[in-house]
Amino acid sequence: MHPETLANSPVFSRRFSVAPMMDWTDRHCRYFLRQLSRHALLYTEMVTTGALLHGDRERFLRHDACEHPLALQLGGSNPTDLATCAQFAQAWGYDEVNLNVGCPSDRVQNNMIGACLMGHPRLVAECVKAMQDAVSIQVTVKHRIGINGRDSYEQLCDFVGTLREAGCRSFTVHARIAILEGLSPKENREIPPLRYDIAARLKADFPDLEIILNGGIKTLEECQAHLRTFDGVMLGREAYHNPYLLAQVDAALFGSGDEPVSRTDALLQLRPYIERHIAEGGMLHHVTRHVLGLAQGFPGARRFRQLLSVDVHKADEPLAVLDRAIELLAGR
Repeated sequence: MHPETLANSPVFSRRFSVAPMMDWTDRHCRYFLRQLSRHALLYTEMVTTGALLHGDRERFLRHDACEHPLALQLGGSNPTDLATCAQFAQAWGYDEVNLNVGCPSDRVQNNMIGACLMGHPRLVAECVKAMQDAVSIQVTVKHRIGINGRDSYEQLCDFVGTLREAGCRSFTVHARIAILEGLSPKENREIPPLRYDIAARLKADFPDLEIILNGGIKTLEECQAHLRTFDGVMLGREAYHNPYLLAQVDAALFGSGDEPVSRTDALLQLRPYIERHIAEGGMLHHVTRHVLGLAQGFPGARRFRQLLSVDVHKADEPLAVLDRAIELLAGR
């Protein structure tokens, strides 16, 4: 999709969303996930302001109309640059622009991006206000409950309260602190303990704000339980490793009366998209690497993954490999 002046998609809900995940939630992943759920809010990978200002903008912003509702997550700390990139997001038709204040990697810290910004609430507030002044779509923030050295509840409230004063109304809270030295991003998703109680306290103390819970959620039953406290839930790795969970989301969390799509039909609906991608010079595995979890728990799952992650690289007719994988899911 190229920049356009068409209105963004209709009003959407953050009741359930799939987290922005580096190297995973690219446009191919999002197209696939949309075959499973009509209502889930989808996020791009984090895109830095530098990549949009100085890189291949179309590569980072391109998306298909079916991906809506869709949010662009930005990484940056310069208010002017973020405002410009928020304008790009709006021009390209995104429904929301989200500021990353949660990524703990050394690389982004060195550029004042991600979780380290929790130590600079005034700067984040300036960034949020600059973005809001530049666009009409909503500006949201995704953050941790703290960082090492700044992990008290009072400091978390100071951060959220400062951003509320700047006009931010929607916060996605990863209910772990981030350890900025000594842990990898993967370890930062697993080692700091989950503190849902801290996030719940935040919602109680800021009832006027939309608080979305993120971190460690794996089942729809957990989603339903958390939705009694929070305004929404965001799934990360579980939505990736067990994507068919999304096929139940519309009925379980949004009250849809539509029958969930089958695994087979989801892949059949994906096939024309893959054909177009190949016709444009793309490779089958660019898309199929995102569907490997679709056969989880079924006989033939190992063969399914082998076809779409190994055999696909040596096939003269890649679509024939896809069709054999689809046959393994027949009736499911």
